[in-house]
Amino acid sequence: MILPIFIIVVLIFSAIVHEYMHGWMANELGDPTAKNAGRLTLNPLAHLDLWGSVVLPVVLYFTTGFIFGYAKPVPINPNYLRHPKYDMVKVALAGPLSNLALAIFFGLFVRFVPISNGLLIQLLSVIVEINLILFIFNILPIPQLDGSRVIFPFLPRPIQEFYLRTETMGTIIALLFVLIAFPVILIAEQFLYKLIVG
Repeated sequence: MILPIFIIVVLIFSAIVHEYMHGWMANELGDPTAKNAGRLTLNPLAHLDLWGSVVLPVVLYFTTGFIFGYAKPVPINPNYLRHPKYDMVKVALAGPLSNLALAIFFGLFVRFVPISNGLLIQLLSVIVEINLILFIFNILPIPQLDGSRVIFPFLPRPIQEFYLRTETMGTIIALLFVLIAFPVILIAEQFLYKLIVG
């Protein structure tokens, strides 16, 4: 029972770090909206979304064995950014890159620090795997995900308009995509995992 609980806790914490870094980057680039809203903190209570952070991951895990969840998005106001068009790219990248950084940190720890405790290695590996999945998932160019905001300024106008029209359905589209393409995401995750951990 310890492993499912640990997985959910790691997922929630990693999602919180992800959202915090969005807010931190926005604040660094001139937008204090997240800070003023009390979201520039790692306190879970400021970021938890009842549905996305608790109900959804728990129900999915115990019904399908698959875990998917998210924290409450931090508020961003592009009008405060010094260079809105390209600063939004930096803000969008900050979240996924924080998950990649966590995966690399704990992955290199497993790789280079002698650990004899099998359970500890398993738990650290879970941290790496979850953060790699969050990185890969969020960097996908699907409306409402960070990947779409990274490429948005560089897209032709018709595709930008399509993204804007479908963004309200982004969560549903993303969830359906993950359920369908999860094996591909896992292949990419395993490749990165072996690259980092060895």
